[in-house]
Amino acid sequence: MSTPKPVRLGPRSVAALLLISAIGVIAFGWPLLADPTSGLARNHSQDAPWLLAALLPLLVAVVVATIADAGLDAKAVAMLGVLAAVGAALRPLGAGTAGLEPMFFLMVLSGRVLGPGFGFVLGAVTMFASALLTGGVGPWMPFQMLSMGWFAMGAGLLPGAERLRGRAELVMLAAYGCVAAFLYGTVMNLQGWTYIGGLSTGVSFQPGDPLHENLARFLAYCLATSLGWDLGRAVLTVVLTLTIGSTLLKALRRATRRAAFEAQVTFEGPQH
Repeated sequence: MSTPKPVRLGPRSVAALLLISAIGVIAFGWPLLADPTSGLARNHSQDAPWLLAALLPLLVAVVVATIADAGLDAKAVAMLGVLAAVGAALRPLGAGTAGLEPMFFLMVLSGRVLGPGFGFVLGAVTMFASALLTGGVGPWMPFQMLSMGWFAMGAGLLPGAERLRGRAELVMLAAYGCVAAFLYGTVMNLQGWTYIGGLSTGVSFQPGDPLHENLARFLAYCLATSLGWDLGRAVLTVVLTLTIGSTLLKALRRATRRAAFEAQVTFEGPQH
């Protein structure tokens, strides 16, 4: 039987992902370029309802586009729901403890198996569900959904999805998980840094200052506030990927094959 392949991106899927990613980049970064006299940069926390209102229908659009491009059926959507529920249940196990969040390891492996389109949706929906489960609903939630979507999508974009297997694949996924765990924390820091008050002038956001000066303060802010948390997340992701990643990858690939994630399954008959 053929090896299950990640869901390929078609033109509609790519267009939907580019649109949602562009909105996300603007949502995270616009305070850095806002006019300081307008007062908008200090009201970044008020973006959340508008961002969430745009994000939810776009997630549906990504799912619909991916299904249309890849010819999937309802079992594929059910698979997304199951993995999102598992990821949401994993998050409370480590949240609040030195960044030890096992859901990140699941998102890396699931993104690898499902592909970038479904990986993005899985990451975003998992974060949404976990926020409801843990009571972590706030202005940060839609930004977390975007960041986790990018996190899982990146795993789906890694090379060798159809041929690379074994230890080499696990090492690649562990390396990606390590780097992406730090990037996730950095991106989320950008969301809160622009409106959190009470910071020292050396690391606080200064509306209207040159971009390079604010970015230098932001780097200092990340090093001073979240480096240890991000390190714990990265280490746990690496350890779990290298120890139980192989077993979970096989289980996910077997489940996606049964859920008709690939267009055709071929069998080789006996040789005569």
